[in-house]
Order: sequence, then C-alpha cells, then structure tokens
Amino acid sequence: MASPAKSSLGEIFRLYLRLGLTAFGGPAAHIVLMEREAVERRGWMSRAQFLDLVGACNLLPGPGSTQVAMALGYRRAGWLGLAVAGACFILPASLATLALAWAYVRYGSLPQAQGLLYGAKPVMVAIIVQAIWRLGRTAFRRWPLALAGFACFAAALLGAPPIAVLLTSGGLALMTALPHSRRGAAMGLATLPATAGAAAAGAVGATGLAPLFLVFLKLGVVVFGSGYVLLAFLKADLVDRLHWITTTQVLDAITAGQVTPGPVFATATFLGYLLCGWSGAAVATVAIFLPSFFMAGLVGALAGRIRQSTLASAFLDGVNAAAVALMAAVALTLGRATLLDGWTWALALVSVSLLLRFRVNATWLILGGAAIGLLLRGAA
Repeated sequence: MASPAKSSLGEIFRLYLRLGLTAFGGPAAHIVLMEREAVERRGWMSRAQFLDLVGACNLLPGPGSTQVAMALGYRRAGWLGLAVAGACFILPASLATLALAWAYVRYGSLPQAQGLLYGAKPVMVAIIVQAIWRLGRTAFRRWPLALAGFACFAAALLGAPPIAVLLTSGGLALMTALPHSRRGAAMGLATLPATAGAAAAGAVGATGLAPLFLVFLKLGVVVFGSGYVLLAFLKADLVDRLHWITTTQVLDAITAGQVTPGPVFATATFLGYLLCGWSGAAVATVAIFLPSFFMAGLVGALAGRIRQSTLASAFLDGVNAAAVALMAAVALTLGRATLLDGWTWALALVSVSLLLRFRVNATWLILGGAAIGLLLRGAA
C-alpha cells in the first residue's frame, strides 16, 4: 500500500475545488468522477484499492462520496490533505446552496435552476454506467461475488436500506471465509452498526444555534445510505418532531442540494439559513459534516491494513460487490427519472460515445450537458 504523503496540498486543492464546482449528479456520480481522477488520470492507486476505500466509506454514516474524497486526501497528504479535500469539495456546494436559500427567502421560491439538472443528469447516467462496468470487473472477479452483486442489486430495487445491503453482503462473504465451527458467531456482526445508530439521541427544544448544531450533528452521525436518505431524517426531525419547518420547505431544500454540484448534504446549509440566517447556515454546515472528517481519516488510515486479514478482506470483498450493485441501482433509478424525451436520450448516448471512443474529460461533458439543459429549458 502506498504511503499517504504522495501529493502536494496544491494538487489536492485544485482537484477537489474543481470537483466541488462541477460534480453534479449525486453520490454515485461523485465517486465515479473521483475514480477517473485518482485511478485513471493520476494513478494514485489501483482500482481494487479505490474500491476498498469506497466500500469502507459506504459502511460509515454521513455523506459517502464526501468521505471518499476525504479518505483519498488522507491517503495522499495525511490529515492536512483530508482537510483540504473535504473543505474544497464541501464549500462550493454550501455557498451555492446558501445563495439559493437567500433567493428563496427573498423571493419565496427557488430560481429556475432545473435546466442544470435536465442537461447534466443524462451525462451523469452515461458516466455512472461506464464506471459500473469498470469497477464491476474488479468487484465481481469471482462468481460468488457476482451472484452477491445481483442479489444486492435486486434488494436495492426492492427498497432494502443500503446499510443493510452492505452489511449482509459483507457478512455472507465473511462467513464463507470462516471455518464451519465459527460461522454462527459471525451472524451477530450485522447488528452492531444498527445498534450504534439507534443509540443516538436528539432531544432538542426551541430553535437556536446550539439546538441547531446538535440536530445536524446527530444527522451527520446517524444517516446511513446516500444524501437522498437525508430527506426522511430531515422530515422526521425538523418537521414531525420539532416542528421547525414545513414538509414543503424540506423538499425545496433537497431540491437546492440537488441542483448544485457537490454533496447533497449541503442541504443543511439551506435549512440552517432558513432557521437562523447566516450564522445558522454556518452552524448547520459545520455540524453535519464534522463527524465525517474524523471517520474518513480512520478509513484512510486503516483501509490498507484490512487486506492483511483474511476475514476482514473477505468482508470487504462482499461490501465492495454490494457497493457496485447499489451504484447500478442508483443508475437505473436516475435513468428512469432522467431519460424522459429525445433530448435527454441523445445527451446520454452522445456522452457514452464520447467517453468510450474519445475518453473525453467527464468534467467538460457535465458542463456541456448543463449548458445545453439551460438552453433547452430557456427556449421552452
């Protein structure tokens, strides 16, 4: 395993600032873009090593793609690299979402930014599909892992929680590597993260910066899955339990997080501004992302050692197979919601051709798709 101190902070700053400004499409798309940069373009690590980081980060609560960015930063430049990668990936999304929150409060609705998604999402579908093919050849290198991947894909489409899919796949892979006499004890492993998540509490009263910090800190610790799972937690806490905002405001906040690049968890910035203004936006943003800086550092430090253990390595193989299957389920769901007419299908197909034949930089494809989407929606 390569030493983490291999890149300058300037290189990490430039890469993640660019990704933070252009990474539309949600967590799966972000991971695809990082894989292209870290594995294909820069040769920082092998595809198998990258999959190990992704699999380990998928087991953590919080924003998975942001934690992959931080873990990569740690692997390349230690804790400073982690901090720079995380900040550069998070801040553009948070500032863009803050601008939308200001406009929302001032004008009563979001600016017409749906054109960005209309053009960028078909491109992201193409990029994700290409990456699933590449990563799948590594994750499904043995037929039992391929079968596990198909089962996880089906479970995800049926609505199984992502963390349950990941843990079940990893646990079954671990059991196949255990001697028969020890397999029964392995069944208890899958309950540990759920128990830990259930132990988190959030008894908070009136709105204020301190209660706001505690609510979003709790969300950063207990939200498993992707940024889209955040919607259910936000509704349960902010609408149903605390009655701070309405369901409509939560949906508008999630929309703001989607139409901006970077992590969907930047939705917290929008909601913090609605509740407590500029200071609330800062507090909510820091609170929801703060746990990830510590957890991603542990992943970056320990991921290389996992492969030294036969049992831990088997568990990670199962998790990696599940992670690629979850990406495939996201791609299918995104495709169904995105490829709705001739223009979106054309954008997706042209993007696939450019990626496969000419290996065009994905960033330019995303920006081009977003610009075309704005033009098409503006002309409608």
